[in-house]
Amino acid sequence: MSSRWSNAIPGGQHPLQHGLGFLLSGSMAFVVDIGGLKLLQIFFGVHPLLARVASLSCAHVAGWLSHRRFTFRLTTPPTWAEFIRYAGVQSTITLVINYGIYWLILALLRPETEPVLAAIASSGIAMFFSYFGIRFGAFRQHRPAPTNDP
Repeated sequence: MSSRWSNAIPGGQHPLQHGLGFLLSGSMAFVVDIGGLKLLQIFFGVHPLLARVASLSCAHVAGWLSHRRFTFRLTTPPTWAEFIRYAGVQSTITLVINYGIYWLILALLRPETEPVLAAIASSGIAMFFSYFGIRFGAFRQHRPAPTNDP
């Protein structure tokens, strides 16, 4: 671990390693999201707008666990407080943006759009907001207070 990145990137990771961890974790959550969406549509006949609510909820749990391991390299056990912060950030920022764009595409702009394509577009846009929300909200790391030692 290099001290060069200790203030810029959580865990002192190299930015490339941190970015790849974010992409891996986001991809895992996206697969859960799309898999759940298609499963609910095909096997249970759930409307795409309702199915996406359930699939995004499952994806957020998968994202929390994978981001804490691969993106932020946390070694402490997960806590309910951390999950609540993560869910709060994802619900208030990312979910509103992601689902809002998804709904906008399917309900107003292009109702004939394949739901998976709408999910890809909305998730791609929401990804940028997600990183900053989880970086500075859910997985914020407190720095020790400076000491006045001579």
